[in-house]
Amino acid sequence: MTQSNYRPTLAIKLASMQLPEAADASALAGFAGNNAEVAIANNLLLCPGEPGEMLLQLENLGSRALRWRLEIEGDFPSDWCSWQQEEAEEIAPNQKVDKALCFQIPEDYFENQYALNSGRSRLKINYETQVSVYAVYPEAQTERQVAYRVFNLCVRPSSSYLNYVPAIYREVDFIGRFLTIFEQAFDPAVQTIDVLWAYLDPLTAPEALLPFLAHWVAWPIDRRWDIKQQRRLIRNAVELYRWHGTRRGLRFYLHLYTELPLDENLPEAEKHISIEEIFTQGFVMGKTLIGRDSMLGGGRPFHFMVRLRPEPDRQIDEGLVRNIIEREKPAFCTYELAIAPTDE
Repeated sequence: MTQSNYRPTLAIKLASMQLPEAADASALAGFAGNNAEVAIANNLLLCPGEPGEMLLQLENLGSRALRWRLEIEGDFPSDWCSWQQEEAEEIAPNQKVDKALCFQIPEDYFENQYALNSGRSRLKINYETQVSVYAVYPEAQTERQVAYRVFNLCVRPSSSYLNYVPAIYREVDFIGRFLTIFEQAFDPAVQTIDVLWAYLDPLTAPEALLPFLAHWVAWPIDRRWDIKQQRRLIRNAVELYRWHGTRRGLRFYLHLYTELPLDENLPEAEKHISIEEIFTQGFVMGKTLIGRDSMLGGGRPFHFMVRLRPEPDRQIDEGLVRNIIEREKPAFCTYELAIAPTDE
């Protein structure tokens, strides 16, 4: 990093968008020299996997236009900084130019131990950075450094526990890193508690937890049902119990398996899941017409007809449908089942 005694014609200012709660001033003293106080005030906090920005402002204090080029140097990996400048830019007299220097460190920075290499005995968390501005003179094909600033990249684990300690402790950099140890240890349990409702909802619970949730509502697991169907059944088990033995309960059960619509606003004969009960008034003297509305020695009391109208490409397991009907209907009832695609 070269420095020049040339009187600068460009003023340079830095503004950090992520300031650390505390900084180790000794980490910068040897690097920044007389500019240590400026560098400390412009420390940039970087948390693994999170972007950070340092805003830079240039002002031309001279009386003529100047072509300039920016260079960023430091002891950090080059891929941490996304700054690219294809060619020198021009700044007019008294003009101000704002630029954003973007930094981002790997998400697994502390896990892969990049900062602890064979040449260091301690984990490196402060990286020295210098921003240099060069005046470019195309005629002479030369350039000269006219301004520079130094700052520190402070790599710290993100810790929310600092929000719960007194301000005096937040001023100590070590406290934040120390609390992160406990935060990372407790965080999985805290996150589980925050979304505990999702573990108790059959639609979102882990698959391994479904037998436990089914046991809660005394619902037997049938391996013929896929996972999606089992989730819906366990979720609606109480509703099925409530309407057990009724047409509404049977239709809802068949809906959960076939995913056919309930069609509540359609006449019974036009529904995708049609359940029609066959009732006759029987043989009533003076009202019954033989051969038209009654039949001697015939008739099937407590009998109903189930018709399913799936899409032509929808395959339905008739054996499973009959198992559902047998489970839901009253024991004394009989039924007939017809499965006919909608185009028939």
